[in-house]
Amino acid sequence: MRAIWSGTIGFGLVNIPIKLYSAVSESRLDLDMLDKRDHAHIKFHRVNENTGKEVPWENIVKGYLYNDEYVILEDEDFEQAAPKKSKMIEIESFADQGDIDDIYYDTPYFIEPEKSGAKAYELLLQTLEKTGKVGLARFVLRSTEHLAVLRPRENHLLLQQLRFDEDVRKPDELSLPDGATKIGKKELDMAIALVKQYSAPFDIAQYKNEYRAELLKIVKAKASGKKPVVKKLKIVHTSSNDLLSQLKASIGSARNTSRGATTTRKRAS
Repeated sequence: MRAIWSGTIGFGLVNIPIKLYSAVSESRLDLDMLDKRDHAHIKFHRVNENTGKEVPWENIVKGYLYNDEYVILEDEDFEQAAPKKSKMIEIESFADQGDIDDIYYDTPYFIEPEKSGAKAYELLLQTLEKTGKVGLARFVLRSTEHLAVLRPRENHLLLQQLRFDEDVRKPDELSLPDGATKIGKKELDMAIALVKQYSAPFDIAQYKNEYRAELLKIVKAKASGKKPVVKKLKIVHTSSNDLLSQLKASIGSARNTSRGATTTRKRAS
């Protein structure tokens, strides 16, 4: 892995030199954009809208439109806006992880200590584990300030970006059921029973990117000159009139699936 950021975690007066590594990678297929006529690669150019000529990267600057004129910002300007934050992840406060709504969580990063900060890193890791807290901090990555939490995960510290409250939309414009919608006791009891039948300990390894796998099958079939088999899917919407019957059928299906799995296990043993 290649570090994407290096700096320091500020924990009170304790400074921990660290590096950040991306904790995730895309599992989707890497598709290229091609010309339909001859399958040549499509290239994108940075073009000056006035001259129509391509602009090299070294001539591209960032600007902010202010009073109908662009103010050009240099790299130094971004650093001067928050010189401390550009090199430091300073923990501002601690909170219970359960107090943070999941909707705010964004990209995760592994935190690796430099050799000189190994002991302080371990101290922070054990402190968060013992207290059950997470550290709230702000830092600058790629000229943008981010809110983040530092939390223990297995034997290491994880930094997870948080969205600011102004970045999260409110559900005010959604058309949602009003409080007058009545759910019968039988329907609710049966729905709860269905949830219990399908409940199992969570294991992320059981969940694979099936869409990617199916898409890859289609790619391989087309590459060998075969016609891919396209699955037909018909979705039937449940109305309020047959909600109870659909729940009963669902519970019956869950029982049959469970029996089949049990039989398979017995045969295997």
